[in-house]
Amino acid sequence: MLIIGATAIAVIGLAYMSTSDRFGRPERPVPLDPPLPYFPKIHDRNRADFTICAGPVRANRIIDGDTFWFEGNKFRIADIDAPEITDPACAKERQAGELAKRRLLELLNEGPFSLVAGWRDEDRYGRKLRIVAREDRSIGEELVRKGLARNWEGPRWSWCG
Repeated sequence: MLIIGATAIAVIGLAYMSTSDRFGRPERPVPLDPPLPYFPKIHDRNRADFTICAGPVRANRIIDGDTFWFEGNKFRIADIDAPEITDPACAKERQAGELAKRRLLELLNEGPFSLVAGWRDEDRYGRKLRIVAREDRSIGEELVRKGLARNWEGPRWSWCG
């Protein structure tokens, strides 16, 4: 009797497995929805007429190659490090910083842009840390490509060597 029962179970199991995969799932997989993109497209909504910072006005001014005022808030471009202008280590750094500042002015005045928050909202100086982008491309990366900034890799290192 035991042999007949075991044989019956084996026959039923083989019949079931012949119409599906070995785990009883249907042969044809159920279609899945397409995956969502990790970063949704950002619409560039910010726009202003920027000028070089001079005096106490704190609206829409470029301070240096990676810092600017916009709508009363001070922003630091989070993905780059530009040469210092205020306290440079050498004349070469000051010159590079002036070029970076002027190029940032041009880039921000070219059209609408986005401010994308990262893992930290502010730095220790109270500046809002943001990646500045236009059409989903980092404006900071444009400065890096032109040799006017470096990718952010932590505390500053020399522009003079």
